[in-house]
Amino acid sequence: MPIDATLPVLPVRIAVLTVSDTRGLAEDRSGDTLVARLTEAGHVLADRTILRDDADDIVAQLHRWIDDAEVDCIITTGGTGVTGRDVTPEAVERVAKKMIPGFGELFRWLSYQTIGTSTVQSRACACVTRGTYIFALPGSTGAVKDAWDGILKDQLDSRHRPCNFVELMPRLRER
Repeated sequence: MPIDATLPVLPVRIAVLTVSDTRGLAEDRSGDTLVARLTEAGHVLADRTILRDDADDIVAQLHRWIDDAEVDCIITTGGTGVTGRDVTPEAVERVAKKMIPGFGELFRWLSYQTIGTSTVQSRACACVTRGTYIFALPGSTGAVKDAWDGILKDQLDSRHRPCNFVELMPRLRER
């Protein structure tokens, strides 16, 4: 898709949440991958944290960032599978005002190109709530690369045409 180089880049302030029972910051390769890609694209890392797979804790952190005027977008990695501990989509749904079903659909289509039918185990999802975008990605670095490179890099670029998420930001709170 085309980038209109005549337009200015509008940096998005992005918070990164890794959901994991086993990783700390030193082992968070998927979080590191997200941070590297978003800063390389000219965006701002607004905050970053790691939480265990606990829906209440995830919801509380999402609310803190949604209420923070310095955060435009939240990207989570981890907790989107089908095991009993995977609760990120449920947490996202608890804070969502409007789901963005096309994100998960497109993610699984892109992921299918890489991992085949194993992509059906992903419950990647996205929503917008109170002016903040939330994208929930699987915890593997491959999935993070698929989501960023195949969707988010363009949709979070204000110059992307024919449309992008950034140009909608001023209107997300309208009624």
